[in-house]
Amino acid sequence: MVASQPERDLTSTLHLGLRQVVEASPDLSKNLELLSDDDRKTLALLGPRTAMLIVHRGPSKGSRFLVGADGVTIGRSIESEVFLDDVTVSRHHAHISLKDSIFIVQDAGSLNGTYVNNASVMESSLATGDEIQIGKFHMLYFGGK
Repeated sequence: MVASQPERDLTSTLHLGLRQVVEASPDLSKNLELLSDDDRKTLALLGPRTAMLIVHRGPSKGSRFLVGADGVTIGRSIESEVFLDDVTVSRHHAHISLKDSIFIVQDAGSLNGTYVNNASVMESSLATGDEIQIGKFHMLYFGGK
């Protein structure tokens, strides 16, 4: 007998036309323009089994998080490697892991969901330039060479 998984009910957000709900897919050149010279230099040093998340919108704008081959946990818990301190983030929100040389983001059953390029995902492979949204935090993903 297979155990059924509970349905996820994501928290709804009311948009009052203040900003576009679904924007166009990310443009890597536009995302690179958002980076400082220091960010660009740091990205140039990334190896093949490393990646970086850079918060480009929301609280902690400019924060950088290194993602190694062992992956990282993301959440509001102080034990999370990517600590996002806001009530819109679950304590154990998501994690990024390396599978077959591709980094994968997986939602950990969070209340508000995990979004990649404005699409709600439970699991998604990541490519350089992708935007990950967790709560109020919008992070750009950059994979190493």
